[in-house]
Amino acid sequence: MRVLIFGGGSVGLGVASCLLKAGAEVDIIGRENTIAALREGGLIRFGIFGEFYAEAKQFRSYTSLDEIQEGVYDYILVCVKSFDTLEAAEKLSRHKRLFGENTKIVLFQNGWGNAKKFLSYFEKERVYSARVITGFHRVKENKVEVTVHAASIHIGSLFGRDLSCVEGLSGFISKGDIPCETTDSVDKDLWAKMMFNCTLNPLGAILDVPYGVLGGNEYSRAIMNGIVEEIFDVIAAAGYKTHWGRAEDFLEVFYKKLVPNTAEHKSSTLQDILAGKNTEIDALNGAVIKLAQEYKVEVPYNLAVYNMIKFIEKSGQNSK
Repeated sequence: MRVLIFGGGSVGLGVASCLLKAGAEVDIIGRENTIAALREGGLIRFGIFGEFYAEAKQFRSYTSLDEIQEGVYDYILVCVKSFDTLEAAEKLSRHKRLFGENTKIVLFQNGWGNAKKFLSYFEKERVYSARVITGFHRVKENKVEVTVHAASIHIGSLFGRDLSCVEGLSGFISKGDIPCETTDSVDKDLWAKMMFNCTLNPLGAILDVPYGVLGGNEYSRAIMNGIVEEIFDVIAAAGYKTHWGRAEDFLEVFYKKLVPNTAEHKSSTLQDILAGKNTEIDALNGAVIKLAQEYKVEVPYNLAVYNMIKFIEKSGQNSK
C-alpha cells in the first residue's frame, strides 16, 4: 500500500506512524522545518498507544508535490488545517500524475464543508472523509504524542460511495495501533464531532482550561448546552441527521463519556493561538453560523464564542 500524507502536522504524523508500523509505503508532505526534522531524526510517536520510531530511511518526505518523481498512490490523506482545504485541493489537482484510476482522497480534518471544497477539483468517487476524535500533540517537529482517544477513527463517504475501497486503509491504521473502521454514516459522525469541537474547542481556548474542567462547571456547561441545542436546530433546518434524536440525548453521552475520555486534553484552538497561528474556528462554529444564516436560525451562543475567538486571533496578530 502506497500512501501520501498531505500535511505533516500532528494528525498527519500520528496517522503516518500507524501506517509505517503496519508496513505501508509512506510519503509525507510538510513544511520545511518539519521535513528537515523528519529527514534528520525520523518520526517518533508516543503516548497512550505506546511508542513507535521510524528511521528517516523508512519513509520519504518532501516540502512540495513537485519533488515527487514517480508512481501513483493508493491513498492521499489530507491532514492540513481546514482553512487550507481549498488550496490543498487545487495543488493536488495540478499533480494528476500521482493519481491512479483507483486512488482515493481521504480528508482527516476538523470542521464541516471540506469535502464540498474538494468537489471543485475532484469527482465524488474519489473523495472520502475521516472522523477523528483522537488527540494528537506535536511536541517537536518530528515527534507527536497521542494524548487522548474517545472513539475509533471512522472512514466513509458523504456521497454514498463504495466503502470496500477504503477498508484496506482502515485495516492498516488499526494494525498500527489506533482503532479505525469504515462506516456508512460518516455524515452523522462528522456532525457529532462538530458538536464535540464547537462546544469544547473555543470555550477551552477562551478560558484556558482542559476539557474536564469545562464539563465539571455549571456555568461552562450552560454555555455548552446552548451551543449544542443551536447546532441541533441548524442540523434539522438544513436537512442533515445525527445519531441522536434530541440535543439532550447527545449531551448525556457528551458529559458521561466524551468529556471524561478527553478530560486532560487542551483545546487545539488554544494551541493554535499560543503558537500565533490561525485557528479553525471558521470551519467549526463559523460553519454553523453560516448554515444558520442560510436557514434563518438564531445561534447566539455560537456567535458569542466565534466572535471571542476572532477577537483573540486579531489581538494576537496586532501585537506582532
